[in-house]
Amino acid sequence: ARLATDFAAAHADALRELVGDDRLDLAAIHGQTVFHAPPLSWQLFTPAPVARALRCPVVHDLRAADLAHGGQGAPITPLADWILFRGDETRAVVNLGGFCNITLLPADNADDAAIERIGGGDVCACNQVLDGIARARLGAPYDENGRAALAAAANPPLVRAFAAMLRAQSTARRSLGTGDELIAPLLAQSASHPAAVVARSACAAIAETIGAACASAGRVVLAGGGVRNQALVVELRARVSGALCASDDLGIPAGFREAAEMAVLGALCQDGVPITLPQITGVPAPAPVAGVWAYA
Repeated sequence: ARLATDFAAAHADALRELVGDDRLDLAAIHGQTVFHAPPLSWQLFTPAPVARALRCPVVHDLRAADLAHGGQGAPITPLADWILFRGDETRAVVNLGGFCNITLLPADNADDAAIERIGGGDVCACNQVLDGIARARLGAPYDENGRAALAAAANPPLVRAFAAMLRAQSTARRSLGTGDELIAPLLAQSASHPAAVVARSACAAIAETIGAACASAGRVVLAGGGVRNQALVVELRARVSGALCASDDLGIPAGFREAAEMAVLGALCQDGVPITLPQITGVPAPAPVAGVWAYA
């Protein structure tokens, strides 16, 4: 309870500084996913202090309604990806987060049924793996900019072993979360190899898994913290068939994509528009209106 309250206070302080004297109409705050294993999921956050500090409604816990109606509760961003990133070619929006998830966008041909053709889902552990290797083998919280991995070459047998584990996640067609980090088996598989080789091989295996998942896309848009890992980006460039770019190239900085999309999803919730897609989360149609609200 103390942690959730302090976490909310930190949000309130940062947002007050950001908005200054401006008046907000709405704050959409996802919260920190502490545990996710559908049908159970916990987004750490206490919204009431933020609503009071900002003097506006706060919507949060955007997964809960989907989970309560039988969905996986994730990914929740595909509809926002459609709003922000659709174009005249097929696109894959790739979130290089703790777990990688992708949104497969059809070409925007002013087709009213296009939203029903949006695809995607969770792919595999990503930064969970890379940061776990960094902590265990490099003695660092993460491999900054992928420097250690860039200094080594991938080991092909190790890449194949890693990719087999990641591919099993990709083909499971479920939401990934607590218990899916893969750190222990990957470290056990690679104990006899130099740390930098393990880091580079992990980048290659993750890129191979992602490349297969978005093979149909004409353009692949990268976002999330993993964009900073240059070894991962180099491996993706070698393994993705579509044109590769960062979300920055389409107007949304890679490090802020999820923040921008929470704003989009919050506005949809306020308008009573369901934000999850049955073909993505598995929730029975029609999807429920999402969001838990706190008011000033």
